[in-house]
Amino acid sequence: MKIFYISPPFIKKWSVLCWFFLAISALAVQGKSPDFRTGKAQAELTVSGRVVDAATNESLAGCTVVLKGSQRGTTTDAKGEYRIVVPSGDAVLVFGFIGFVSQEIQVGNRTTLNVSLAAAASELTQVVVIGYGTTTKKDATGAMTTLKSTDFNRGIINSPEQLLQGKVAGVNVTSASGEPGASQSITIRGPGGVRTGSTPLFVLDGIPLDNSSTGGVTNPLNFLNPQDIEAIDVLKDASATAIYGARGANGVVLITTKKGKAGTSNLTLSANVGISNVARPIPVFNADEYRKQVVAVGGIVDDKKASTDWQREISRTAITQDYNLGFSGGAEKLTYYGSLGVQNQEGVLKNSRLKRYTGRFNASQKFLDDRLALDVNLTASQTVNERPPIEGILGAALSANPTYPAYDSTGGPARYQAFTNPVLSLALQKDITTINRVVATISPSYKITNALVYKLNLGIDNATSTRDLQSLASAVPQQDGRLESIYKTNRNVLIENYFTYTRGWANHNLTALVGHSYQKFYIQERSWSINKFPISPIEPINNPSLGQDLTLANNRPGGSSIENELQSFFGRLNYQFRDRYLFTATVRADGSSKFGANNKYGVFPSFSAGWRLSEEPFLQSGPFSDLKLRAGWGQTGNQEIPSKITQALFTSQVGATTSYPLDNSTNYPAGTTYTRLANPDIQWEVSTQTDVGLDFGLFKGALTGTIDYFRKVSGKILLEVIPADPIQPAATYWTNVPDMSITNQGVEVGLNYRYASQRGFRFDLGGNITFIKNVVNNSPYSVITSGSATGAGLTSATVNGYVNGQPIGTFFLREYIGIDDKGVSKYSDIDGDGIGGTDKDRIAAGSALPTQQFNLNARVGYKGFDLTANFNGVSGNKLYDNTANAFFYKARLVKGLNGPAEAVGEPNESINNSAPVSTRFLKDGAFFRLNNLTLSYSLDPKLIGMKRWISNVRLSATGQNLFVITKYNGYDPEVNTDRTVNGISSYGIDYLSYPKARSFVFGLNLTF
Repeated sequence: MKIFYISPPFIKKWSVLCWFFLAISALAVQGKSPDFRTGKAQAELTVSGRVVDAATNESLAGCTVVLKGSQRGTTTDAKGEYRIVVPSGDAVLVFGFIGFVSQEIQVGNRTTLNVSLAAAASELTQVVVIGYGTTTKKDATGAMTTLKSTDFNRGIINSPEQLLQGKVAGVNVTSASGEPGASQSITIRGPGGVRTGSTPLFVLDGIPLDNSSTGGVTNPLNFLNPQDIEAIDVLKDASATAIYGARGANGVVLITTKKGKAGTSNLTLSANVGISNVARPIPVFNADEYRKQVVAVGGIVDDKKASTDWQREISRTAITQDYNLGFSGGAEKLTYYGSLGVQNQEGVLKNSRLKRYTGRFNASQKFLDDRLALDVNLTASQTVNERPPIEGILGAALSANPTYPAYDSTGGPARYQAFTNPVLSLALQKDITTINRVVATISPSYKITNALVYKLNLGIDNATSTRDLQSLASAVPQQDGRLESIYKTNRNVLIENYFTYTRGWANHNLTALVGHSYQKFYIQERSWSINKFPISPIEPINNPSLGQDLTLANNRPGGSSIENELQSFFGRLNYQFRDRYLFTATVRADGSSKFGANNKYGVFPSFSAGWRLSEEPFLQSGPFSDLKLRAGWGQTGNQEIPSKITQALFTSQVGATTSYPLDNSTNYPAGTTYTRLANPDIQWEVSTQTDVGLDFGLFKGALTGTIDYFRKVSGKILLEVIPADPIQPAATYWTNVPDMSITNQGVEVGLNYRYASQRGFRFDLGGNITFIKNVVNNSPYSVITSGSATGAGLTSATVNGYVNGQPIGTFFLREYIGIDDKGVSKYSDIDGDGIGGTDKDRIAAGSALPTQQFNLNARVGYKGFDLTANFNGVSGNKLYDNTANAFFYKARLVKGLNGPAEAVGEPNESINNSAPVSTRFLKDGAFFRLNNLTLSYSLDPKLIGMKRWISNVRLSATGQNLFVITKYNGYDPEVNTDRTVNGISSYGIDYLSYPKARSFVFGLNLTF
């Protein structure tokens, strides 16, 4: 635990300031304000009251009460009560609450002012963010979902994907592992390409982010503090995403950070402390069971008389601390929002930790009679990620002899020649990555006329990282010391110009957008290493000069750099007639430096229409408060191929196959060979999408829902193939496979019901379900490998991939049918050659992609209490347990290596039976999880005598991953170990994945 020391002079300076502000506050709460010109206090008026819902008489907690024309304001407490000081009876108070019609009321001679706010017509007037603009929910014609901060998931959150997990139909978020800051796999309506992966485009305050890693192996979005996010808009179909053209093939996630509000000022402070433990340890044999099982299979027990739980030795009760300070406010011309955040999350494995420091400042300023507006957004962050050798310590903990002690007589890690003590590995290995990242945008807009607005968007996203991998020298077991350092720079620069024209006349409304975008990406990586450090108390990371092996042969520096550019022209037209007939047309032309001269540009159009049936006279007396039919069609592109692959590549090297001496000497000049052929005809991969949807509301908006049918077909698939002509200078080349396609189609259904009684009881119940089918057609290969196995005798063996007539991630395996009378595994003979278990006998045994995704959200509130629960699950998918394949079988147990009961699940199995990749280790991946459960209470500051200084106190307790129902017996069914092959994303493989945690988080939020 660190103790921070603050010097006395620092305390004195801040004490003077604190006393000064407290003195002013004391005058203010007494109904007076200091007059700095006369030194006298002017008499003021204190107004208090209660704000309620006009329909239900329910208290409205969090309603803003602002003195019009000033920055003075407050919010109502849990009982809907407020208290504010105004200068005189002429003052006007503005009462505002989301979803309700604002009211402006003059105080007059009243000191008590109770207010009833009427609900807005519906949430249909809610503003949603779309590409390069906004619209309202009722006017949207594309498939999109908006999630406000009040609807986000709670608990220990590292990145934006976790905020919306289980909240949006058609969006599947998978936490690839339980490691702090681990990458999240997010898929919107299924993956659609071979090299595209599934990650959507993330746009932060108008700047499209680069999804590539900024250093290390953690999530590149960890730099963003979730506390700063106001809303997340998910664009799902092509009519919504086509404005982003080539980068919208996997969907678009728009992240909007918090802004200040004119006429009010707020200071918020939040503190959260979490406690985490491994949720589901794998039940390997304890010492007594181990002794029996080894003897039972014919082995000899090397018994050291201890009883060690190795999983417990490498894990811990982890503590997470998260502190945030936010301040916001503004006047008529200027609004601002700022924040500071610190998060320190320990992982449940020892020596695992993520530290994050964030700062943000957003401001909006108006000039020239409000014709010129300037928006500035700035975020700076540092993340420090400490990682143990995860696969090494987990593999050792699952298989280590439990009769061996973990520590020696001195209390240090015990050292053995027979195996590596995982506790010792924790002491010898270190992996630390530090990432500094700054994302800034400046967006001036000028109102040329009342109808025409020009906007310039300038953005930069710059990240630098340092990763140090250290191994300390050891005599037992013998290990040379080593230090490797990797430096990475990731820079993304954006320049956009666009015009927006808006006009309304009679029954018509028209909005037109036209613009240009230029974006440049630069990624550079450099590395070096030093070997053979002596055994010393000085760590190599602190003094690399102690390394003794500096030869170029063993420590050759490495590096690479990539530079790509995108230039785009885009336009959009929105037309409305009588506020019920809606039409949108979008087109974007993208040019990429990745493609050759013949096909550098791709054009991606989209069209969508909506019909608000609830506005028709023949339905206005019906049960629907809202009924809208919409349909859309569009195309988006994909350019996710290696840079420069359209150009020829030559390699010069000295080697037996490329060079020979030109004279009688032994000097071999470098030989130059073709390694890649030029192909200027490569063009954009294209996804064509169709969506038909229905939005509805019943019972005056109490029940709302959406139903969508979607179909996405990806064609012109970009693929690295083998030349048909065997006489080629290069082994492979890149091309568009003309007939290959990948299709995703399905149905999404989302429902939400809200109820509020006059006695303060509130109840919300919502959920969504997605049925999705994925299929690959006309692939030129029997299988395009996307995931391979690892482990002794398994390395690079194909597990799953792209198979004709099957979904992406189909497991292409030998079919295990049991143990024969010799104790050896039997496999189906598919090709009928009399030999089962050959590569020709592989079958399509299911896919890693779920066919159903379901989520359930519930909220119950009574006065100041709120209880929220979020459930999520999937079904129809398989998982390959590569951990069991590599570690859990009888042949290992007889050698003294531990395992669970699964290792002896086949009583007749021979101890000489091997365990190749097969359906024996393919398991059901379906699960249903209580993702998080939060109980919160808004405490009336009056009860603690702090009403004068604090407007709201919120206490909360959250449980994460409280239970999961599943047949899978690994650490967790929500897993995806990266077993990528040649840049093709892998799906559904579990190999020594970091265990998921069960966490309890306690929070305190104060608003001043």
